[in-house]
Amino acid sequence: MRILYIGDVMGEAGIETVEKLLPNITKETGADVVIAQAENVSAGKGLSVTDYERLKRAGVHAFTGGNWTMHLDETHELLEDENAAVTRPANYPDGTAGKGYKILQTEQGKVLIVSLLGSIVGKDADKPTDNPLACIDSILNTLTISDFTAIIVNFHGDFSSEKVVIGHYLDGRVTAVVGDHWHVPTADARVLPHGTAHITDVGMVGSLDSSLGVKFESVLPRWRDGIQTRNVLESNGAMQFNAVLIETDPNTNRAKSITQIRRIV
Repeated sequence: MRILYIGDVMGEAGIETVEKLLPNITKETGADVVIAQAENVSAGKGLSVTDYERLKRAGVHAFTGGNWTMHLDETHELLEDENAAVTRPANYPDGTAGKGYKILQTEQGKVLIVSLLGSIVGKDADKPTDNPLACIDSILNTLTISDFTAIIVNFHGDFSSEKVVIGHYLDGRVTAVVGDHWHVPTADARVLPHGTAHITDVGMVGSLDSSLGVKFESVLPRWRDGIQTRNVLESNGAMQFNAVLIETDPNTNRAKSITQIRRIV
């Protein structure tokens, strides 16, 4: 099985870039399953039903989550829908809408998809979350692992140390641990010693000449002068598409390879 994991799709620019590039990339790579980080899709915050449908039509099969996933009420409907492979961080407290994981049915077998939230710097730093290591242990211990052709764990956080640690913690237990949230791809994609593909951060899809998808002029007054400003998403100029392609061993749910994909248009 070949699994294409796409980094944070950032706003309308990110959606349009996926629509433009994904069909050909899927054909070129032979990807069987396409997963996208979807917490920033709709104007940078959350995933609307309309944008979910657009990305599905473009070829995305499943959607991971992060600290903005719960922003839109309509996203909660997708989280509660067993037939919509949309996840939110599994280590959010009890009572949060949706399950801590989703199972995607494919022609090659079942794919388990889990998102976990790590430490988030800024105003979300104090939001309550359960321990991500204990959370993923509980999920894996509850399910029959042999039922799954692949197990993809998304770790959404700010600290590289956490992303590296959980990769090694789950090495040999899951197919891949893919980090995101930075919107900047790291150069460390590899298969860990016991067969788990790992990358600290896969990057983003959307504006290249921007502050992680945000116009520079909306960020600089805040940084330079201490003026409170709103983020304004950049929609012009060059666009980037960042992803990883994970190839699995057909005899196990481990990874054979992980390859970074980066396109500029």
